[in-house]
Amino acid sequence: MATDWAAWHEAYDDPSSARAARLRVVQGYVRDVLDSRLVLECRVLSLCAGTGLDLLGVLASHPAKSLVRGRLVELDSGLAATAREGAKAAGLEHLEVVVADAGSTDSYLGAVPADLVLACGVFGNISDGDVEATVHAMRSVCGDGGTVIWTRHRRQPDLTPAIRRWFAEAGFVEQGFTTPGLDAFAVGVQRLAEPPLAFAAGQQLFTFVR
Repeated sequence: MATDWAAWHEAYDDPSSARAARLRVVQGYVRDVLDSRLVLECRVLSLCAGTGLDLLGVLASHPAKSLVRGRLVELDSGLAATAREGAKAAGLEHLEVVVADAGSTDSYLGAVPADLVLACGVFGNISDGDVEATVHAMRSVCGDGGTVIWTRHRRQPDLTPAIRRWFAEAGFVEQGFTTPGLDAFAVGVQRLAEPPLAFAAGQQLFTFVR
């Protein structure tokens, strides 16, 4: 059965929900990255961005928002329209929202190399093999020292240990890992410590399984 993604996002409106709690953690990590780049341009790429809350909830009031450039990629046109309206209302004129398949690297053309990549709400909806392929591809999506913020549930079998290992194999160093515990959510932060690889267009990294 196909997921109603508009209804899925409604859980963010309940501050006591696990989804809202995860959002607060993600936004905290986004804020940390922006705080470290207050006088530097920051190129951002958000995969499966939904309504853009991960970014827009921070950028609307952040002192470095004028230095943020980037792209939010979302396949659902209704969610993308909400994100676009939010970016406009926040005065984020250099942040574009495109309706496209975030699983295709063609959707990243012109938005990479990125200083910050958000893969939130992605790894829990694709196959384990696609998660691994996407993690390893991040080295060609990030610029020098780029950061990836990712999320994944920890329901059994818990894939987060493997995801953390795959990032290490791909040349990333873990900067943070927050989780309330088993059977809950997890948010990870990885920084690229090796030289970036050449970006490859025309690749399908993942396909949603629901």
